[in-house]
Amino acid sequence: MKTEEIESEVGRSRSRLILVLRMAVSAAMLAVLISRVPREELSNLWRDWDPARITWLLTALGLTAGSVLLAALRWRQVLKALGLRVRTHRLLSLHLAGLFVSNFLPSTIGGDVLRVRRLSRQTDDPPAAFASVIIERLTGWLVLPMLTITGLLVNPSLLRLGAASSTALILVGTTLLLVLAVVYIAEHDRVGRRLQGSSGAIRRQLAAVHLGLSHLRDHPRDLRRLVGIGISYQTTLVVATAMAGRAVGIDLGPTAWLAFAPAVLIAQVFPLSVGGLGIREGALVLFLGPLGVTNAEAIALGLLIYAINLLVSLAGAPSFAMGHRRSEPVGAAR
Repeated sequence: MKTEEIESEVGRSRSRLILVLRMAVSAAMLAVLISRVPREELSNLWRDWDPARITWLLTALGLTAGSVLLAALRWRQVLKALGLRVRTHRLLSLHLAGLFVSNFLPSTIGGDVLRVRRLSRQTDDPPAAFASVIIERLTGWLVLPMLTITGLLVNPSLLRLGAASSTALILVGTTLLLVLAVVYIAEHDRVGRRLQGSSGAIRRQLAAVHLGLSHLRDHPRDLRRLVGIGISYQTTLVVATAMAGRAVGIDLGPTAWLAFAPAVLIAQVFPLSVGGLGIREGALVLFLGPLGVTNAEAIALGLLIYAINLLVSLAGAPSFAMGHRRSEPVGAAR
């Protein structure tokens, strides 16, 4: 067996092992959370069933589906900063394929890697494709803390909820500091000089990130547009979470959702579980419990959000199966 084949098999085995461990973490966390739910809470969960909940559920589903288009528009804006133009429907197809891989094939290459690979084939510019996904992700990590901080400032009483408030502040504060540090380092002129004319795939990718961030710094209008789309995208997910909450009987004010839903979105991406299962539900119990939400309602909301994401991700199955056709040339952005 060739060395490359051995390394490939080792890589696949490692991926399968990591997936099994993450599944075990999800199962363990959910088991602990559910074991602590009183039986009366479970029986009361659907006792006051209202047909209007179906409307809330469909609204949450529609908003989650709509957010995928906003994500594609955000990605398109990043590519424009990198000097590339790709049609929105192409990016939408790629994004849906990435969601499908992330949610249904977690042991494979990963949704973001799939997006980079297929966009690289479309643009003939792998460094720019890599940089576009990195900058797009950084935008999300920048906006989520902003939303939580806004919710806490508008409703200061949410700062007095003990562990819920302090955990949210730690999450968003740490995230914001890390994003700003990465942006500063990647965009700094000294880094640009070191990467200028660099060889090697990794250095070219980092150079593309530097160029993209530098463009956004020098073109405030493009930066404002990118952040604006990012805010629209994340706010849509927050509203979708609130609608899903109504579907399970949770009725909170808008500032509570604005403060804590982004913190949940941050927490659930930690690569310790599958699809955020267990982590998302635990975060909802922590953040919403002090607001009068029962453990059963919080866990049900987390599982419902996961189910909605799975359903929306199914739309990416055809895009994943067919691949991304390299049928249209990509032009320089105007």
